[in-house]
Amino acid sequence: MRIDAVTIFPQYFDALDISLLGKAQENKVIEFKAIDLRDYTHDKHKTVDDSPYGGGAGMLMKPEPWGDALDQLLNPDGSTVLIFPSPAGELFKQSTARELANKEHIVFACGRYEGIDQRVFDWAQGKAEVRLVSLGDYVLNGGEVAALAMIEAIARLIPGVIGNSESLIEESHSDGLLEYPSYTKPAVWRDLEVPEVLRGGNHAEIAKWRHEQAVARTKAIRPDLLP
Repeated sequence: MRIDAVTIFPQYFDALDISLLGKAQENKVIEFKAIDLRDYTHDKHKTVDDSPYGGGAGMLMKPEPWGDALDQLLNPDGSTVLIFPSPAGELFKQSTARELANKEHIVFACGRYEGIDQRVFDWAQGKAEVRLVSLGDYVLNGGEVAALAMIEAIARLIPGVIGNSESLIEESHSDGLLEYPSYTKPAVWRDLEVPEVLRGGNHAEIAKWRHEQAVARTKAIRPDLLP
């Protein structure tokens, strides 16, 4: 998979060069590049924003540098998925990550200030699969943090990124539930014991206990996830 991110702060994405995603890039499992939007400006000040028509607070990102950058990045056959992180978009879920993990090319367009000129979205509709995606009902200073979170959620589902692929099956949200509590050695720590069922070796009972715990945790913390 190839992932690009267009931003005025490319250094935000240095974190992708470490840990498992860094190894995945070294092993050519995924290819990632951060593109500086200011490289596509045409004035000495590298201006990417201007005041909005109709007035209002803040500045808006200009369409010209976005258009020039996306001209270079989007696949000519329209196969690119172009994601604009936005609080006005669809909610990013684990199912979204699974869907996007099957794509060949994703571009994250990271807006700043009061957002991006609407004409960029309208123009891109005919060039790529355009999606506005939100991490949740809150506002960030820009799209970079949201893009980082989505890239990690997507990339870790690609075969070859996570060493033990079985660990993906039992994670939170993999089956619509929050993950059950987990324990490791020692069996007793500060007078707190690992549940006896986990030490008994009965795999059927362990599976039953874990499912019950996942349901109880989901009911208590995220009841909206339950049928």
